[in-house]
Amino acid sequence: METTIGSLLGAAPLALDRSFGAGLLGLPLPAAPAAGPALSGPVEVARGERFAVARGVAVMPVRGVLTPNAEILERFLGWATFAGIEASCGALASAEDVAAVVIEFDTPGGLVLGGAAAAGAIAALAAVKPVHALVNPLAASMGYHLASQCSDIAMTPGSLAGSIGVMRQAGWPVGPDGGGNQWQIFTSTHARAKLPNPETEAGRAEIRRDLDAHEAAFHADVARGRGIAPEDLAARLSVTDDPVDGGATFGPEAAIARGLADRAETRAAFYDRIFAAHAPRPAARRSSGRGHLAQAAAAQARATL
Repeated sequence: METTIGSLLGAAPLALDRSFGAGLLGLPLPAAPAAGPALSGPVEVARGERFAVARGVAVMPVRGVLTPNAEILERFLGWATFAGIEASCGALASAEDVAAVVIEFDTPGGLVLGGAAAAGAIAALAAVKPVHALVNPLAASMGYHLASQCSDIAMTPGSLAGSIGVMRQAGWPVGPDGGGNQWQIFTSTHARAKLPNPETEAGRAEIRRDLDAHEAAFHADVARGRGIAPEDLAARLSVTDDPVDGGATFGPEAAIARGLADRAETRAAFYDRIFAAHAPRPAARRSSGRGHLAQAAAAQARATL
């Protein structure tokens, strides 16, 4: 039985940069929590927390391979899930002691499944409070999809953003297995798209149709979030004169030139600027992410009485 992180993803469509994600996918499934905080200062996010608040600013790390709700990866490794991001955004939107939110990205992307809900939650949060994205050092594919919904995007020196597009792997039996058995795969009469055969032209066309539908939604969100005309986006993402040559990652200078980011600065300078802009309170008490979730749940309960 497969026991790697990649085995959790199967052959589902991915918004993932494999150059950076392959090593993470090959790691064994964790059996115990990693040591240390999920994110270190200037605002420390403790292991097991989704965000922390200090001086009026909430900081939420989005790290690792992104999945809809893989609790084992969130609890043991501190990797973000779409369900966790959505819940955190809802809590932060109503948190009175939070003037602004920072989402710090270090992710190669992940599954397409469930990503739209997290992206929508970030966009909804950004409609009521400033949400500042910090790419440190990577916001690729689904990670960039999420970052594009923030109010603005800053990148640290040497960081990368982009890899906008969708991919999937597809296998099909073409020979006998180790025991000499030749396996075949069958679908019911009206379910050929359930498992398209990549060895046939019709199967490849169906796989491409599905991927292109996901890419169209991805592009629409990025264009809307970044204020780019949808018809111009593919050309901006291409590394040649042909708009199909997208999917690359870009450093700060190139990302800013293409409209994918707003500024480049060190992590220390970024946090200095954010805290100065949102009126830090020297005596403010640090709050935990789970505490805000509990407060939000209590407020909802009171509202329904």
